[in-house]
Amino acid sequence: MTNTTMPLNVLFLCTHNSARSILAEALLNDMGQGRFKAYSAGSSPRANQQPNPLGLQVLQRAGVSVEGLRSKSWDEFAVADAPKMDLIITVCDNAAGEVCPIWPGHPATAHWGYPDPSEGDAADDTKLEAFRQTMHMIRRRLELLVNLPADKLEKARLQGTARELSAH
Repeated sequence: MTNTTMPLNVLFLCTHNSARSILAEALLNDMGQGRFKAYSAGSSPRANQQPNPLGLQVLQRAGVSVEGLRSKSWDEFAVADAPKMDLIITVCDNAAGEVCPIWPGHPATAHWGYPDPSEGDAADDTKLEAFRQTMHMIRRRLELLVNLPADKLEKARLQGTARELSAH
């Protein structure tokens, strides 16, 4: 893939879209070098849900931009004028087991489960360390994704295009 091709759109899903999916979105947008455009959403974000401040803090400390990050429902990505996804990755076990919307274009899907760093009643410094560890686990997996050869990424896109053509 060269920089003249369209980036691969990746959607990270979790239940509330406040921790793991936000970390993955920010990291891939930082690491993707224009080859990827990452988004995140939740299956059931709470009313007025915001990204977890500890997650934003570990991203900022790692030099990753948090600008524009917000918690949102996956319904935003299931409408006709939403960006078309090439790959959808669930990052929590709850979202992996839920009935997902029918995504336009039938993108490739994967599950990358991570424990919830915000869960429990631990002190903030303990939770901050959990967020840091989760961020590093996600980063390691994303490094593998962004370093895939261009032909592997193009095959995924071609598969999606072929699926679309079968519907016409």
